[in-house]
Amino acid sequence: MPRFYCPIPLTLGLTVRLPDHVAHHVQVLRMQQGDLVTLFNGEGGEYTASLSLIEKKSVSVLLKAFSPREVELPYAITLAQALPEGSKLDWIIEKSVELGVTAIQPLSAQRCVVRLDPERAGKKQIHWQGVIVAAAEQSGRNRLPLMAPPTSLADWLGQQDLHKRVLLSPRGEQSLSDWARHQPAQPLALLVGPEGGFTETEEKLACSHGAMMLSMGPRVLRTETAGLAALAALNAIWGEM
Repeated sequence: MPRFYCPIPLTLGLTVRLPDHVAHHVQVLRMQQGDLVTLFNGEGGEYTASLSLIEKKSVSVLLKAFSPREVELPYAITLAQALPEGSKLDWIIEKSVELGVTAIQPLSAQRCVVRLDPERAGKKQIHWQGVIVAAAEQSGRNRLPLMAPPTSLADWLGQQDLHKRVLLSPRGEQSLSDWARHQPAQPLALLVGPEGGFTETEEKLACSHGAMMLSMGPRVLRTETAGLAALAALNAIWGEM
């Protein structure tokens, strides 16, 4: 059954008109009146709806059933990712949403090749939000992770945060998996550097703000691999129930 994110009020038993972009998707799929779809608006749970009216420029559905089903992790994970080259961040966002991340924070760092001016950052923010929506629809999540606007490493470190911060670095003397095995499941912020990693000065700055420096094992991982591997490791060690 196709799943669609609909950022509109949804109430069981009502007939609602789908947002234009969702209606277009329904028409592209050549769905017919009476076909069933799953809708969610990010506020929790999901609705089963039947297509009640399909017109050239609009589609309406009847909300027939509600399920409180949730697949969120029982602990919040923020992925603070230094901006990588090209479309790598799209990949990181998509896969981290599938793995259950709660929030994604793009960061600018000294070795980042990508530099975003305010106008370009705004356009990228809209694009990244679309990646999140598509990944949530595909993976069965009924709540959207937060996509924070890009900021500098220093500014992010200076923010008050109740979550413990973990700096992933080849120079960490303890591995993330070894640390996690001896800790209860808890909210975390995973800090991942760009291609070439964070500079020694940036790592010292992170540690001075309370970050723990942990490694991902004896092999050096690419920036697009490290955060996803860390998420998968935590899910395996701490479980999802």
